Amino acid sequence: MKTVKLRDEYIKLGQALKAAGLVSSGLDAKFVIQDGLVKVNGEVETQRGKKLYDGAVVEFDGEQIKIVK
Repeated sequence: MKTVKLRDEYIKLGQALKAAGLVSSGLDAKFVIQDGLVKVNGEVETQRGKKLYDGAVVEFDGEQIKIVK
């Protein structure tokens, strides 16, 4: 499981996918999120701007990312 360290109080979902290297651009993140391919804490998430806080777990393409403070 990869981790993404928070610099602020939260990170947006699209930014987290890019920071973890699971997508190459914000546009790629937009499409995979809109297509329902990303889960946050076990639930499908379709909002690219979804705010992720410490402890959130993101799943995409068989990979998991944990958001840590």
